[in-house]
Amino acid sequence: MGARGKGERSVDQAVTQGEPEEPPLEHWYALYTRSHCEQLVYSQVVVKGFHAFLPKIEVWSRRAGQQHLVSIPMFANYLFLRHAMDKVSYLEVRQARGLVRILGERWDRLGVVPDADVGAIQKVLQARLPVLPHPYLKEGQRVRIMSGPLAGAEGILMHRRPEKGIVILSVDLLQRSIAVEIDCSVVVAA
Repeated sequence: MGARGKGERSVDQAVTQGEPEEPPLEHWYALYTRSHCEQLVYSQVVVKGFHAFLPKIEVWSRRAGQQHLVSIPMFANYLFLRHAMDKVSYLEVRQARGLVRILGERWDRLGVVPDADVGAIQKVLQARLPVLPHPYLKEGQRVRIMSGPLAGAEGILMHRRPEKGIVILSVDLLQRSIAVEIDCSVVVAA
């Protein structure tokens, strides 16, 4: 038997005597909302004491023949929540009007958004850089070029870099391909 100081107990003793487990860690979670309900959900969870983050961007909008600069959510239908989520907190968040769900399989298996991803978004907003929505594209995905001299061409996106990418255009009958460097802002998923 090992020597134990006064007041120390083994882990087995702690578990059998019903001591609470360690509290859950804080993580970022994604909240999926009904259309145009991001601000409504944000306001409700903040009032309840949760730490929410609703990134917004400025875009020009035309109403009644006039152009106005308006603030819209950076990611339509989504906002972020940072919390040490337990069942009680989960149920409290789920009560927000306009909320569809918290992304994940169930309350104890929620999808965690990496701190680095949310941190990068926060840095962009703090730097006040111009931001435009862009379709989510992965390497290996089939894409269509929307503008420029290659408008309408479809290919496979390869070697994506921040502003440039390589699109592979193929002629299946010939079993030949070419690689073209393009501006990634002009491609969308095909």
